[in-house]
Amino acid sequence: MSSSPLEITPQSTAAVDHAIESRHSTRAFLDREVPQALIEEVLRVASWAPSGTNTQPWQVHVLTGASKAALSAKIQAAFDDPAERAQHTEAYAYYPVEWRSPYIDRRRKVGWDLYTLLGIGKQDKEKMHAQHGQNYHFFGAPIGLMFTIDQVMQQGSWLDYGMFLQSVMVAARARGLATCPQAAFTLFHRIILPHLKCGPEQMLVCGMALGWPDEQALVNTLRTERAPVSQFTTFHST
Repeated sequence: MSSSPLEITPQSTAAVDHAIESRHSTRAFLDREVPQALIEEVLRVASWAPSGTNTQPWQVHVLTGASKAALSAKIQAAFDDPAERAQHTEAYAYYPVEWRSPYIDRRRKVGWDLYTLLGIGKQDKEKMHAQHGQNYHFFGAPIGLMFTIDQVMQQGSWLDYGMFLQSVMVAARARGLATCPQAAFTLFHRIILPHLKCGPEQMLVCGMALGWPDEQALVNTLRTERAPVSQFTTFHST
């Protein structure tokens, strides 16, 4: 594909900004089919994400119907059994071993904002467990995406992968779809990878729910905060 000068208009700028700024983790979806052609279109657009020396390290697995339901059932069974759950470990260290401010403060806030919104108190362990378990059903989305990477790839390729995932979410949002990126699946990679028929060279990066958002669902009113530019940016001029 040959490049051409980009025509910048207020409308084009607003459309891109809206797709980025209106994206949020959606946790309730409509029971409405997403055509395969639309999924392929989202992934095609996202494939233009940059990657070092054009390595394009992403591999995408699209789960629907019986395959998605079967995987959810396997994971739910392991999640509900404390003894079995204890045998599973994350595929990689997503979070730090030692938390510090401001990261732990933000983590706690979004957790309690979600539980407060849903009427789940700090002592409601069963309700917390049930809410977390919704991850493994892709929050009711008709499409479950799983992302894997070849184990030979290093940190730079994971940086590339993050840009690809963002591109998937923004391209989906631009088409009225909603997403929820899910690191929760990494705990059960030993269940997921065989289900996907992945070889030993593959590693699970994360999952993602994809579908049409349920705009009436209370859980989808949650919005997380963002730090102002002045808080995370330093300008160097001399």
